[in-house]
Order: sequence, then C-alpha cells, then structure tokens
Amino acid sequence: MTSTAGTAAAPPPYRQAPLPQPPGYGRNTIGEVFTSSAAALGVPGFANALNIPRARRICVVLVDGLGRALLSQRAAHAPFLRSVMSDAAAHHQLPTLNASFPSTTVSSLTSLGTGVVPGQHGMVGYDVLDPAQDKVVNLLGNWDAGVDPLAWQPHPTVFERLCGQVPVSTVSLPKFADSPMTRAALRGSEFVAAASPHARTAAAAELMAANESMLMYFYWSELDKAGHGHGCQSEAWEHQLEELDAAMKRLAAQLPADTVLLLTADHGMVDVPPQARIDYSAEPELVEQVRHTAGEPRMVHLYLEPDAGEGALERLVAAWLKRYGKQAWVLTREQAVQAGYFGPVRPEVSGRIGDVLIAAREPVAFFDLRRVRSSATDVVGQHGSLTKAEREVPLLRISMQGRSGSQGRKGRRG
Repeated sequence: MTSTAGTAAAPPPYRQAPLPQPPGYGRNTIGEVFTSSAAALGVPGFANALNIPRARRICVVLVDGLGRALLSQRAAHAPFLRSVMSDAAAHHQLPTLNASFPSTTVSSLTSLGTGVVPGQHGMVGYDVLDPAQDKVVNLLGNWDAGVDPLAWQPHPTVFERLCGQVPVSTVSLPKFADSPMTRAALRGSEFVAAASPHARTAAAAELMAANESMLMYFYWSELDKAGHGHGCQSEAWEHQLEELDAAMKRLAAQLPADTVLLLTADHGMVDVPPQARIDYSAEPELVEQVRHTAGEPRMVHLYLEPDAGEGALERLVAAWLKRYGKQAWVLTREQAVQAGYFGPVRPEVSGRIGDVLIAAREPVAFFDLRRVRSSATDVVGQHGSLTKAEREVPLLRISMQGRSGSQGRKGRRG
C-alpha cells in the first residue's frame, strides 16, 4: 500500500540550507565505471564516459566505504596509493566520482553493476517500502523472502550484456556468491570466492593471467566494516587502509602488464558521536501519521498513512524543519525526484521512495528505535546522505608494476 497523501502539492515555503546538486549521472558517477570499462575493452554499444584507456584486461577494485576525502586525509597510511594519486594529480588525471543516491552500498553497487540510475534499478535505500507487501524490506544482507531480486531489479547487468563477448568475473567473499543482492545487482559473471585479502589478490592475479581478455570486479569489504564498528578516524580504520594499500601494491605487481587496474568506492563515511545518534521516534510530531520508516540513519524515508489526509505532508515537513532543519535537509519525494537525485524514476520505483526524506547535513544519525534494535546506535561510521564526505569517491588508475603480458597463461576463457 503506497501513500500518496499530499504528494500532489508542494509544502509551504521554508528556509533551509541550499540543496546540493544531484549526482552527475551519465557523466561522472559510479554507474559509469563498468560501462566505460566495457567500451575500453572494445565492446560495441557502450560509452566511455570516464575515458578509460583501451585495454585487453580491466580489473575494477571496489573498496566499500573509501571516500575521496578520507583517502586524501589518511594518505600517510597508504604510501602506495598516495604515490598513485600524486602521479595522477601531476598529469591532471585524478577524477572524482559521485556515489549514487542514497550514498549507500545497495544503490551504488547496483548502479555500478547495471550502469543505470537508482530511479530505474529500484535499489533506493538500505531498506525501503515494498508497496506490494505494504512492508519495509531489506535490500542488503536480510533480503525478504517475498521479493524476487530479478523482478525488483529487472535491468540486465553489464556482465550479462558482455556475455559471449568478453569473459567477466567477480572476486569476492564466499557469502556473496549467490546472495539476493548479487543476483539483483551483479549477476552474470564467474564468481570466484576467496575469504582473506591475500586469497582475493592471488585469485584475481591468477584469473587475469589465465585470460587474454577480461573484465573483473574485485570487492574489498574490510575498510567499511572497520568504519562502522570503530569509526573512520580510528586506528582500526587506519590499519585496514594500510592492509588495502599493501594489497593493491601486491596486486599491481602480479597482474599482467597490459591490464588496467582501477580503484574506486561505493560511498564515503562520516563518524557520528554517541550524543548525535537520535531516536526520532521518541518525538511524536516527527512520526505523526507516518505508517512506515526506512532508509539509512543519515537518509531516512518516511511513508505516510494512505489516509493521512490533506496537510499531513506539510505538517510533517514543517515539524522536521523546526526540530532538525539546521542539521538535515528535509524534502518531499516530489522535490527529490524533480531535483534528479534518483535520476528518472520508473513508476514501479516511485512508491519505494519515502513521502518525506531526511538527509543528514551535520554529523548526526536518525533512528526509529520502535523498528530497529538499540544496538543499531552503536554504529560509529555512517553514510547515505548528500554531503561531499559521503558522496565523493576516488577513481584511481594504478600502473602495473610487474610481469609482462606474455607471461599470462593462454587458453582459459573464464
């Protein structure tokens, strides 16, 4: 059951901080990485929006949670990647990409995997309303049994479009081999499971060397996990950045010389202090006539009751602006769609987006403790909103350091 209460009318004028520009869909977002890579591999039908150089093999390393600002701030802990950034900057080749909106894994990875915008692929939050079931469903690790991943996200992936033209592979953690999230966003590749970072880099190097042409997706999860548990300003996060740096140096030394190695991320992260982790459900005016709450703590979806009545939308927006307007952007679904945050939105996706959206601007996080466990507020590093720290991610092109292309074993086609 999808609420439409008040959506036809814009709320009364109010003053808040100017809204940021939407992601540059089609130009410089995470959604252009695979499509540009396919074009660089010489496959017709793809645009090389990111000007990736022609290659026979391309390996895309996706580092969960590595924002551009964090990488720059903590570069002392990543001497190899720092040298890559310095060299790129000297040649004016250090692009910054935008995550999809919301700046969260499900949205960005699906844009990466499909090359389409969130308003089309429908993965518009960590958890969102499924109008068909009138319930909130999780789109990451707790996929609802009533949701078919292929029906929820029906667009073909880049991997599927490359079938029969270029071998495609995924190197990732075993638990993601056949997960609903993988089926929705990244289906269609040969999946190589490897648990440890060393095992993943070794598997990637071996598979690349065994194929004369390939597009590879390499997933790195450890940094994001450290950020959520300890914060992106913690020693634990620094340690994981050092591990990533060593692994990328090792991988660059092992891949064939005619490989393009790209490093990017799905979102950045900000630390939220305990006193700024807010239970908004404790304030009745902030959930008045709200049937469902969903999204991220830094990008909340609020869904009104279907019979909320005239003025309910305006009152809810006004209540949030009065209480948290200095700490968050408050906008309606209609405003978010018109601003282009989700890109063009197909009708089936519209009802998954909240009637009202709360996007954190300051280091705050909003929780509905009627719906989520209190342990959710233990998470330190957060993301999902429109700030530069969360939405800007790097795109590094790492030069090969080691073996020549002739050393690769021929015959295996992935």
